[in-house]
Amino acid sequence: MDTVQKLVSGFHLDLGPLKEPIGFIRVIEWVFAIFAFATTGGYSGATSLTVECPDVEPQEVTAVFGYPFRLSAHSYVIPSCNQAPASEFYLQGDFSSSAEFFVCVGVFAFLYCTAALVLYLGFQSVYRQTSHGPTIDLLVTAVFAFLWLVSSSAWGKGLTDIKAATSTEHLLETCPLCKSSDGPSLGRLNASVIFGFLNLILWTGNCWFIYKESAFHKGPAPTNSSVETGEGLASFSQ
Repeated sequence: MDTVQKLVSGFHLDLGPLKEPIGFIRVIEWVFAIFAFATTGGYSGATSLTVECPDVEPQEVTAVFGYPFRLSAHSYVIPSCNQAPASEFYLQGDFSSSAEFFVCVGVFAFLYCTAALVLYLGFQSVYRQTSHGPTIDLLVTAVFAFLWLVSSSAWGKGLTDIKAATSTEHLLETCPLCKSSDGPSLGRLNASVIFGFLNLILWTGNCWFIYKESAFHKGPAPTNSSVETGEGLASFSQ
């Protein structure tokens, strides 16, 4: 209870940091992190084929898939043209690891940006009181920049494989009597990869502005002994 009271008493809203690069860029990171995981998570797409049997109306076959892109768990049924039972096929590939890793990085980046903005705007005096705040902020930001690099690269490769595995050309290999109909709309997933690399640029660039606030750039604060020595030398020279 005492800790909560101390936090509340120490809270002082100051929008000044939003006018500085360190706060302004953090807001953009917050927005772009949302775009990154929102365009990936919850995605659902479908590939359609048309079965054309002699003397029979064309029948549409739809292979539906979505996040987390365990394609091998999604089946589609191709009807037979000779009164035989319909054949069930499965999409090929499991790309859940790269997709879930990318979404996880986006969610945690969003949460960290939220916490950092609360610290910047409400507890600026605490943040700048010692060198520990900017130093920890710099290290965490650098880690997230690296995670965005790894996750965006992995997800970009995974998306390329998803496009190949769900293309109409690939599905036509299992259905000689089928014709191409509609392919999946993957514009949303293409945007997610773009947002991933934009986040990489933002978090990498923000490292410089946080570095300027840290002790690595400003140097250690002078101790009492060094201040007294400096005053003594000044008085001796006079």
